Order: sequence, then structure tokens, then C-alpha cells
Amino acid sequence: MSAAVELKSLVKSLHGASTDEEVIGILNTLKQEAKITEAILRESKAGLAVGKLRSHAAKEVADLAKEIVKKWKTEVEREKHGAGGATKAAPGKNPVMRKASTMSVSTAPTTPVTPTIAGGSKTDLRTAKGDGIKSAVTGDKTRDKCLELIYDALAFDSGAPTELIFSRAKNIESAVVSEFGGTTAAYKSKIRSLFVNLKDKNNPGLRESVVTGDLPVQKFCKMTSQDMASEERKAADKKIEEENLFKTLGAEDAQAETDAFQCGRCKQRKCRYRQAQTRSADEPMTTFVTCTVCNNRWKFS
Repeated sequence: MSAAVELKSLVKSLHGASTDEEVIGILNTLKQEAKITEAILRESKAGLAVGKLRSHAAKEVADLAKEIVKKWKTEVEREKHGAGGATKAAPGKNPVMRKASTMSVSTAPTTPVTPTIAGGSKTDLRTAKGDGIKSAVTGDKTRDKCLELIYDALAFDSGAPTELIFSRAKNIESAVVSEFGGTTAAYKSKIRSLFVNLKDKNNPGLRESVVTGDLPVQKFCKMTSQDMASEERKAADKKIEEENLFKTLGAEDAQAETDAFQCGRCKQRKCRYRQAQTRSADEPMTTFVTCTVCNNRWKFS
């Protein structure tokens, strides 16, 4: 069995893993046993699969994924240097690039310029210009500039082929211009929001999901900044929101004491609670409970 086939099998297992323990086990196998070259990574798409896990909710999984990405990138760089510089070009020029008069991928390489691993140093970051994509596709300067911005955000640490990223960027820009009926202020604001969230270095999973197609373009373009946030950011925001809600409610009516609820943290039954209508009138009231022993807080409807 070839190395690429073995890697594909592990990637398939990684996608099918149902628990963090399974994911960690597969990642450890990839870290210790996988023999990596740029060609193998490109064929197996292992770099995309592992790169996506850098934003996993479980810190152990995310840290291990980052470690593997860094290790693989080093191996690919070593492989390239070991080749003795088979292709030579002037500094800053990519030898496989050709000039293009329009923004087109017909003259761009079918494989990425940078290693097929998500993540890299500043000098490895991909851009539309670096990938040989020039302006003038839509006939509108504003749209072409926005298209370039979206491409840059999708590509900057990606190992996906140029034509795939370019296709995603075109579809995103087209969806946004259709939604807002032209290059209006709302169009520019939406493009800016998509760009900022896609380029967020702490949210690689969003970029990978859009590039691979796991997150459809139409759905992505409808998302708010909150929707696009990483799982860690969402969890932190939710915690802050709940704490503020508890403080607001606690400043109002006095809470009743009860032994009807058991604290999930300390297992004691010494609690205070109050109820409030936080949703529509036909929805049940929300009960806010605070343990008087360990100050643990929770709510339920």
C-alpha cells in the first residue's frame, strides 16, 4: 500500500471519528508514522483535514493538530531544500508563473505555490498576485478588488489548488453582489465582514470549510460575524452573556432560597433561584439558580 493511500485511509478515519479520544489517537498515528512529502499531502488532502482541527473546541486536539501542521511544514521545506533547487528563478518570482492579462486561472499552476499544509510563515502566505491571478474579470473595478480580497483571505494559509480557491472566491463575490443589487455600501460592508472573519488567524476552520465546500457558499454569505466566529470565541461570548444576565437579574428582585435543586458541581442543595420571562410570552419561564455553597450558576426553561 502506497504512503498516499495509507494517509487517505487515516484521513477518512479522522473524518469519521466520533469522540475526541478517537481523533487524538488518529492524530498521534499521523504524527509518529506518516511519511510526508508535498506530493503525498496534495494527493491525500491530509493537510486540509488536520489544519481544520486547529480550531477544535478541545484544546488537546487543537494543540496536537497545530503541532502536526508545523512538523509537516518543516518536512516539506526540508524536502524542497534537499532537492537542490531544481527550479531557479529571480528572487520573488515563481518559476511556474506566467503573465496573465486578465484574472484567470488558465495560466496559473494547477497545484498550490506554497506547501499543501494549512499554516506557514509570513513569507509563505499566498495572495492573488502571488498565485498569478490578475485583475479585470467582472468589468467593475470595485467588484474585482473585492474578489481579490476574498481570494487573499481564502488562500493565505491554504494548500488547496489555485483554481478551487478562485472558484470559491468568485462564487462568494457573485452571491454578495446579487444579494445587495450592486456595489452598494451594504455590499462593501458585507465583503469587509467576510474578509475579516476569513482572514482571522485564530479561525482556520472557517477558511477550510469554505474552500473544501463543507460550508456552502450561499450559506456562508448569509452568516453574521457571530455565526462565523470560532467555537472558542462563541463559547467565551456565551459565558460572558450568561454572566451579565445573571448579574442583571441578581440586581433586581431578591432570590428565593430552596433545596429543590442540586448543584452539579458540589452536589449540595443550598441554592437561590428566581424566574424570569426571557423569551416570548407563550414560552416557559427561565429559572436561574445559584448555589450558595460554591457559587455555581445554571439555568433551565
